[in-house]
Amino acid sequence: MHHLKSIVVFIASLWGLLLVYNTFLPPISTLMMVRVLTFRHVERQYVPLKRISPNLVRAAIAGEDGRFCEHRGVDWAAMRNAVAEAVDEDGVSGGASTITMQTTKNLFLWMRFSYLRKPIEMPMAMVLDALWSKRLIMERYLNVAEFGRGVFGAEAAARHYFNTSASNLGPREASLLAAMLPSPIRRNAARPTPFVSRYASSIERRMNQVDASCAR
Repeated sequence: MHHLKSIVVFIASLWGLLLVYNTFLPPISTLMMVRVLTFRHVERQYVPLKRISPNLVRAAIAGEDGRFCEHRGVDWAAMRNAVAEAVDEDGVSGGASTITMQTTKNLFLWMRFSYLRKPIEMPMAMVLDALWSKRLIMERYLNVAEFGRGVFGAEAAARHYFNTSASNLGPREASLLAAMLPSPIRRNAARPTPFVSRYASSIERRMNQVDASCAR
């Protein structure tokens, strides 16, 4: 009975947060909340999607979720293809986590990977996709994604690494920021390693080939 009550409270809390974030309060990620509560520095300025360069939107889709406009929160085809996951130079597994799943994780769940989190994250991502527009999901994602230790969201990242606003990011700058997303602590968009530079070039080549119409 105690476990059932805990589950009910957890689900009710998630729905409460979803309602709040859907209406009037700019969302913060669980990682941002932890940093604030432990008195560590946080850089973040929430901006609407119209003030984020379309280059970064396309780069995020090209690098993180090529079928963002097609799937309903979970990309089952990518899941099947990721049974044997590749691991990059940072030891990061590519997996098949969609932008919607990552938004769900950032806003409502804990960050460290565990086999317990995935069964919660996937159905929640499908609920989020049903309740929020793709444009809103992208806006939330690009405002809570981590781009370095204490650096969250596109505006803070653009200013931190390139001394410009998110609205002025060019294709190369956008692709470098997107290349940080799988490992934001170990990668640096302003001083990319050869691996990150090549990965950013790959993202940049794919940027104009992905479907980003749902996030416009």
